[in-house]
Order: sequence, then C-alpha cells, then structure tokens
Amino acid sequence: MSVPAVVPAVAHPRLILLTVCLLALMSTAGVAMPYPILAPIFVHGVADGFNHFAGLPAKLLLGVALAANPLGILLGSSVIGTLSDRLGRRRVLLGTVSLTLAGYLLTAWALDLRCYPLFVLARFLTGLTEGNVAVARAIVADLHPQLERTRSFAILNAVLYLGWLVGPMIGGFTLPFGEPVPFLIGAFSLLPCLAILLWLLPETGAPHGLQGASLWQTAWRQQAFSLLRRDALLAGLFWMQLLFALGVNAFYEFYPLWLVEYAGKDSHGIAWVTAGLCLMMVLASTMTGRGGLHRDPLRHARHYALLFSAGLLLLSMLPAAPGVWLVVLLGLPLAIYNAVLPSWCAERFAHHGQGSVMGLLSTVFCISNVLVAVFGGLLTLLDTRFTLALGALMCLLAMVRLNRLIRQAAA
Repeated sequence: MSVPAVVPAVAHPRLILLTVCLLALMSTAGVAMPYPILAPIFVHGVADGFNHFAGLPAKLLLGVALAANPLGILLGSSVIGTLSDRLGRRRVLLGTVSLTLAGYLLTAWALDLRCYPLFVLARFLTGLTEGNVAVARAIVADLHPQLERTRSFAILNAVLYLGWLVGPMIGGFTLPFGEPVPFLIGAFSLLPCLAILLWLLPETGAPHGLQGASLWQTAWRQQAFSLLRRDALLAGLFWMQLLFALGVNAFYEFYPLWLVEYAGKDSHGIAWVTAGLCLMMVLASTMTGRGGLHRDPLRHARHYALLFSAGLLLLSMLPAAPGVWLVVLLGLPLAIYNAVLPSWCAERFAHHGQGSVMGLLSTVFCISNVLVAVFGGLLTLLDTRFTLALGALMCLLAMVRLNRLIRQAAA
C-alpha cells in the first residue's frame, strides 16, 4: 500500500516545488563547480607536491580525488534519505547544507596549502552531506497526487542540470584567479540555500514506520541496502541501475579529460562544453512528461538508455571536432532517462518510504562513481578512450538486465 503524501495543507504544492527547485539550483551549482577544473589542476598544472604527491602519476591522483567525493556521498546518501523520512525533510536539509558549506571551506584551505591528503579528505567529508539530492527528490515525490509525478521530476531534473550548467561556468572562469576561488564561491553560494530553507520551505516530511525505534535503529533498518533484502524487484533494479550508472559516470568523470587530451581544451573550453551539455539536458527535461512517457515508463527508459550507450561508444572512436558536439548531444537521452526511471520508482516502491527509495538511487550512482573514478583512472593511464568504451559496454549490459526487469515487473 502506498504511503500518503505528507504535504501541509497550508502550503501550495507548486510553491513547495518552486522552493525545492531554487534550493536545488544553488546547491547543485556549488557541487558542480569543481568538475571542469580538476583535470587542468592535475594534468596541466605546474608539477609540485600536490599534483605529483608521493611521486605518483597525475592521472592516478586525479582518479583518487574524483573518487573521494562520491565515496562520501555513497556513505551519506544511504542514510540521509531515510533520516528525512523519520526527522522531516527540512530539518535534514538544514543540517546537510550547513556541513557541506564547511566542507567547501576546508577544500579551499587544502588547495591554498597545496596539501593533497587534506584535499582528498575535504572532498570526502564534503561528500558525506552532499547526498541530500535524495531528500529533494523525496519532497517532489511527496507532492503526488497534487502534482503529476513524472512532470515534477522532470522540472526538478531540469533545474539540477541548470545548476550543472552554471557551476562549471563559474568554476572554469574563476580558476585563473586561484585554485581555491571556485570552492570559496561554492561555499558562499550555499548561504542563500540556508535562507530559503529557513524562510520558504515548509516541513513536508513526517515519521514513516518504525515509530517506536530510535533514530539510529531507524537509519540502520531502513538504510538503502536493507531494502534489497525485502524486495526482489528492487534488488533487480539495483543491479541494472548500477551497470548503467557505471557507464554514465565513465562519461561524466572522464569526458573533461578527453577534452583536455584530444580536443586541446583548457578550463574555459571544458566549461563551455559542459554548459552546452547541461543546456541540452535542461531543454530535454522541460519537454519530458508531455509526450506520454508516464505510460510504460520502463520501455521508454530502455530506448533512451540504448541511445546513450550507442553515443558513448561512438565518442570513444570519434576525432575531436565531432566528438565535442557528441558530448553535448548525449545530454538528450540521458536527461529523459533520468526523469522517467525515478518517477517509476517513486510510484512502484512508495511503501518503503520515498526518502529511502530516492536514497537508494543516489547510493547506486555513488557506488558507480567511486568504482569508475578508481578503475577508470587506472585505465586512462593506457588511453582515456578505453574508459569511455568500457562505460558504453556497461550501459549495454544494463540493457540486458533492464529487459529482465521489464518482464519481472509485468509479472
């Protein structure tokens, strides 16, 4: 039986959605800001004890730095969504945004000191509280049936992609002023988020299940991985989504390095390409929900995932000029997939608690993020294109499991 939405009667659902979108925009811009600058810092920066720490190759250090943040998000997102089911969405967001701000300040300090171990630690600690996107998605899921779910997820995703457009642009263009500067901007961009939370966002969460248990008992019993033992269909979704997310993260994490090595782009160039990619995803998301995608969503997800897989494989073989355009175009199928699948999950698994379900999706993404950052970083020592090709293969394997999931869901 589905859990009823817990939207306060005094709050208009569209106002809540607008507030969540504003919060997501500013928060995501801060998260996205480092992405176009890490590859230039490690690969094109002046060799020193930071980007050649312990005499290790710069690409390997880049892979570890890329893995540290999603590893933190992995650990945090497995319980943050569940805690929002118990404590309330607004309260959890206040705590996580405040700690993320502190994490960005620590990251900037580590860069100023040129201390690689502190930088990796700061990225990890920041990640622990950056998994609050699951809470934002849970709020959107709570708004159903007042607002149509697929359309609401598409709007939220469009705003998230807009944050990924704004953040890299700011990061890429402020890097020449000093490596700590983008992270300081990321920290200060979270101050308006705290103001929005305090003054505009009502509490849309309520305790869900295990009311007699303690807070940590609830977090342990309802954390993301515990759901896999209780629901075979959800377990099948987990393995399918893990494979697909491996391919997506191979693209996200290493197309900037591909742009540096094969297209000769600096931080400005990476920022412009990333802006084009995110703009494509914004436009695609704004159209999602108008074409009947809520009907038979898994099959629609399969079509767009297959299109993304083929494009990623092609990217690993193309020369620089057409490859840059393909990076941008890949945002179209990826954006539609990212709107359709969470909407189906929110409807199918609502009885587990929206915070827990959305937390599981974030956890899957972070597991793949860590794996790709480490093993993909090693593979780039041979050729960055090998990492992209392996990502395409993971996506194709995910389609095999998605076909199985469609049959299992129908049964």
